[in-house]
Amino acid sequence: MRSGTSFTQGLRHNVDNSPASGPAWTVEAVRQVRYHVVSSDHLFALDNTALLDACPDALLRSGDRRLVVVDENVDTLHGSRIRDYFAYHGIRATMVPLRADEPVKEWDSVLRVVDAMNEFGIDRRREPVLAVGGGVLTDIVGFAASLYRRGTPYIRIPTTLIGLVDAGVGVKTGVNYGRGKNRLGTYAPATATFLDRTFLRTLEPRHISNGLAEIMKMALIRSEELFGLLESWGAAVRADRLQGSTGELAAAADAIIAEAIHLMLEELQPNLWESHLERCVDYGHTFSPTVEMHALPELLHGEAVMIDMALTTALATLRGDVGAAEADRIYRAAASLGLPLWNDVLDDPALLEAALLDTVRHRDGHQRLPLPVGIGRHRFVDDVTPAELRAATDLLRRKAQEAGRTAAVSVRVSA
Repeated sequence: MRSGTSFTQGLRHNVDNSPASGPAWTVEAVRQVRYHVVSSDHLFALDNTALLDACPDALLRSGDRRLVVVDENVDTLHGSRIRDYFAYHGIRATMVPLRADEPVKEWDSVLRVVDAMNEFGIDRRREPVLAVGGGVLTDIVGFAASLYRRGTPYIRIPTTLIGLVDAGVGVKTGVNYGRGKNRLGTYAPATATFLDRTFLRTLEPRHISNGLAEIMKMALIRSEELFGLLESWGAAVRADRLQGSTGELAAAADAIIAEAIHLMLEELQPNLWESHLERCVDYGHTFSPTVEMHALPELLHGEAVMIDMALTTALATLRGDVGAAEADRIYRAAASLGLPLWNDVLDDPALLEAALLDTVRHRDGHQRLPLPVGIGRHRFVDDVTPAELRAATDLLRRKAQEAGRTAAVSVRVSA
């Protein structure tokens, strides 16, 4: 018998003298995770070598092959420049355009990426897949890479603001299933994420607003200073698409992006696998998954998150955690960023109650609902009732109507 064998740390042979059971082993292992987030504007300029050598774990050399899955809209706008870059540096790139928006964020899209990987004959360890696109595209490609041969490296190059500050810096992948938002997915960190704000130049303002909602999330739960930046500079940097066309706009955009990413990574790093389910970064993501899926294609992800934050701000106001003046500041800031406070799906109280029940299942039997405390702080609650939800919805409806009337008056005055 091997009962006396000395095993390496983390493996124990448990000898049970009970006649009812045989030998048993306990295995404990720790998987080290390291991934890189690298900022480099004009990433595909011919003289920019960041993609080649800035990440020590993903070096790219002349003669290497790469499978590049690119959002079809990004391919239309930037595909020629990307192809020229790889050709100039001697990289044999195979470009695979893929439609990637919320209605097709589903299993079939994952299979299309898997088919491309299989046809390419990808080397399991030495040829990371490149994902170039918004958060939907990087989620799809990351999910496919995590499944192919039980894990193939991939690199993210987000081209939207929401990809830069949210989807591109964490470790989660996933696609929708039925009416469940990201119901299928894995934890699979990209080897590296390259952040290039110049891609934002071609985004519609609405998609800039979409990303600003996730920045607003971090401000409301973690940083009154970041909220102040959004309040003072958000509308201007949105109009400028965070390109920094003046010195002041550049400083504001740099500060907003850097602070949002740093706060996000600060929250994610100790809890990458979500073993602890009280996560303040879940703020805005209690009701929004259900609201978003029921409102498709009307709402973008960040818009649904903002509606969730507006609703929970109203809830926190009724509980006395957020003052009326603070709530009004939040609503005004949202409007200045081009974000909605309301969608008509909120008229159905059963929908919000179902969303809360689904969240309870997602959070291991508890609501664990993050609520703002003032601006820049938060607490978790476990006792939100249907009656409270209805009262908060009624309050938010009034605030949204007031905001709409104010906007209409502003338009008339401007005219």
